[in-house]
Amino acid sequence: MAIFVHLTSAGSAARIRRAGVRAESRGQGGVRGVYCFPVLPSYQLTHQWLRELARFGTRGGLVAVHVRLDDEQPVLVGHYTHRAEGAQQRVPAAEAVRRIGALDDPRGWEVFLPRAVTAREVHRIRTAPQVVGWRYRPDAHGTRPCTCGACRVRGEYGGRRMRDRLAHPLDGPPPPVPVLLARIAAAGDPSDPGDPALLRETLGWFGLRRRGPVGALAPLAAHPDPAVREAVVWAVCGWSTPGVGALLDRLADDPDPEVREAVEAVRDDD
Repeated sequence: MAIFVHLTSAGSAARIRRAGVRAESRGQGGVRGVYCFPVLPSYQLTHQWLRELARFGTRGGLVAVHVRLDDEQPVLVGHYTHRAEGAQQRVPAAEAVRRIGALDDPRGWEVFLPRAVTAREVHRIRTAPQVVGWRYRPDAHGTRPCTCGACRVRGEYGGRRMRDRLAHPLDGPPPPVPVLLARIAAAGDPSDPGDPALLRETLGWFGLRRRGPVGALAPLAAHPDPAVREAVVWAVCGWSTPGVGALLDRLADDPDPEVREAVEAVRDDD
């Protein structure tokens, strides 16, 4: 039997003892399942993901759920950066343990079980020190953290103090909507290429808002540059304004695959 550790909120411990671990995470290809990591001789490496997971909020801290899987249970194994590339490999659980154990530096590697964990497979649940592991990425210690809107986590502990100390050039209130609409108008008519770089930059500012002028951005869904059409997806996906769903429906049938994938990604996160 291969033994793995799954890190989760302490508030879920009682439910896990009773019913196992739910398949709530999405892995490579959008498959639902459970992330875990082999139990290695090194305690630090076994629990390396703890500080990174703690950044996203927990209920009562994190606990380590030890899981026993059959050696032949298929799992996905690879570095977390391989997930977006579709390069994680499907192997038996025992082979995943062997591969990670043989690495000189297994930091950032992960195992994904493409199903739920049953209560019978839960071996034990242990408390874990909350200061083990890396944050942001392996070897991030000693490098300046990025505080841009894409990298920071909203509501993260200590986030405001870090932003005050390491202000990002894009920090501060976004330009008013009339200013942004004037920039779109200055970029050219949506029926011609205009200035795609200016349009993408302006749409990035719109993406920081909770609501916006859907009707004013809708013509850009027909822009000849697919990068601009994809930027429209990311600009409006977080809005609560009526009409966003219809605009995303239109972009879901876009001839460019990257635009269609962007729509699929934002809808998977809903």
